[in-house]
Amino acid sequence: MTSSRMDTTTQTRPHHWSLTLLGIFLIILFAYYGELVFAVLFFGILLSFMLSPVVQAFENLRMPRALAAFSAMALLLVLLYGITAVSYNEAFVFADTVPKYSQKIRSMLQPFRQQAEKIEKTGEVVEDSDSEGNVVPVRQVSSWSDVLTHGASTLTDIVLAASFVPFLAYFLLTWHSHARSATVMLFPLHHRHTAFVTLGLIGKMLQSFIVGNLLIGLLTSAVSVGIFGLLHVPFFYFVGFLSGFLSLVPYLGVVLAMVPPVMVGIGQLDAGDLILVVLSVLVLHLVALNVLYPKLLGKRLRLNPLAVTIALLFWGALWGAVGLVLAIPITGAIKIVCDHVESMKPYADWLGE
Repeated sequence: MTSSRMDTTTQTRPHHWSLTLLGIFLIILFAYYGELVFAVLFFGILLSFMLSPVVQAFENLRMPRALAAFSAMALLLVLLYGITAVSYNEAFVFADTVPKYSQKIRSMLQPFRQQAEKIEKTGEVVEDSDSEGNVVPVRQVSSWSDVLTHGASTLTDIVLAASFVPFLAYFLLTWHSHARSATVMLFPLHHRHTAFVTLGLIGKMLQSFIVGNLLIGLLTSAVSVGIFGLLHVPFFYFVGFLSGFLSLVPYLGVVLAMVPPVMVGIGQLDAGDLILVVLSVLVLHLVALNVLYPKLLGKRLRLNPLAVTIALLFWGALWGAVGLVLAIPITGAIKIVCDHVESMKPYADWLGE
């Protein structure tokens, strides 16, 4: 009798793992082909959590929930329009002025531009020759723009998808309580308390992630503008703001943050000031990474560097630039779920610090 039970367990175990692998494959396939839908959904969720404190503040003024959500969304859109208008004008002046005094930059970038123009000709077959002089067709790889805009064939698709984000965030804010309670009711009765707690922790994590990154970006940008102004970096107000927020990009942030001030500083600043610019960007990035991030995000987002790196690689390969932006909050939400599911706690331990 015992032997037959062991045989049955042995036979069912491979079947169980095959179903698990098939489920993972189907989820990845669904996520790959549904990038725009998931991107709109996730950005709408992030936006709703970002505006939730504003809506709560309006409600404290005895404003109805729907009107509070509408007012918060309208305030955000007006703010974004103002920032976009100012940034566009500054960026236009910046782009128009830099080439006038930076012939050295153009000469340095000329070889890279020529190479990039060749690479950008995607879909073409380039003829190359081997060691014996025979002509060999070589297929070129996709350009970086194709990788970063993966899943969106045209700009119209991106604009159309992005236009749904404010509406989705508005309805999520309006139906916040109903959506949460209805989601909890999808689970069996004995799991509803765990689901309620898990959703609450995910919401607090997402809110901390958005607000924390925004505060860190604003603080880093303000300090960068002050330092670049003291060093007489051209366009220090625009370059400092850009450098501060580029510093938030995972892993590549410190390199990307150095590009704008160094680019405008070549030919305008002496070597000593350029070194100070590089050092200031490096110090600000390290302070943000080791001091500000643990203070603002450490309690809600406990992911080890290996898990973050794998998440960035996976979601970046799956969704391009959108995946790089959403990789950390998605992985943080997965860890919270694993923390509250008994059979998945070992995975939570692996993802955690």
